Amino acid sequence: MPFKRETLPLQNKTVLITGVSRRKGIGYAIARQCAAYGASIVIQHYRIHDKEQDWGADSLEAVLGGIKEQLTEGATLTEFSANFEEASAPAQLFENIEHVHVDALVCNHAMSGSDGSLMAINSESLSRHYVVNTQSSLLLAQHFTKQFKPETGRGKVIFMTSGQELGPLRGEIAYGSAKGAIAGITETIADELADYNITVNTVNPGPVDTGYMTDELWQALKPKFPFGRMGENDDPARLIAWLLTDEANWITGQIINSEGGFRRG
Repeated sequence: MPFKRETLPLQNKTVLITGVSRRKGIGYAIARQCAAYGASIVIQHYRIHDKEQDWGADSLEAVLGGIKEQLTEGATLTEFSANFEEASAPAQLFENIEHVHVDALVCNHAMSGSDGSLMAINSESLSRHYVVNTQSSLLLAQHFTKQFKPETGRGKVIFMTSGQELGPLRGEIAYGSAKGAIAGITETIADELADYNITVNTVNPGPVDTGYMTDELWQALKPKFPFGRMGENDDPARLIAWLLTDEANWITGQIINSEGGFRRG
């Protein structure tokens, strides 16, 4: 194994990243980092969900422009809109790019909102969160594996979770249980996909300011961050991009927390 680090460790690779629709979002930072590493990028977005949130939707043109700025020579950017509340959406997404061999999959998308405490939730909110936050990620991994060619190198799947096993997520029973299912099944999927020359890891990005932070909330949270700042979207993005390189080929089946020492007590 050479000691010299590759300048473009994802060159000639294609990375599919879901949930890329806002410049403040983690998915956008992942896409830019992977592009800077030489990868061609395929992104999924669903801006209707963003419009329903307090922070609102971003300019898709600006998002695409920011990713294109990081593309290296010969690399491409492809974008699709897909609603993962529809059970057929993961399969349709891969059908749309059937001419492309995808080397890595990052399931960054998530549904938030429409949630509550145990006594406030209902079957509809539980089902919606499961379909988007759990089911679609598993189906995306399935379709990724079907099209993956093991002889091309080590394939990579990255799931996202929210550290629900590290402390309570008050008021987010539907979201926490759906994301917890992903964390709980990671090792099993990693064991299965090793037969296909694919590693599987799950990243908890920790608290990241993706546009929802208010001054009041920050002042309440500030003592919990030993480095004096909240997480930024580039923090988990750098970890995830590295996990997609050959340097991380021996890491699989792990839940990796990127929290900057966040004090949950």
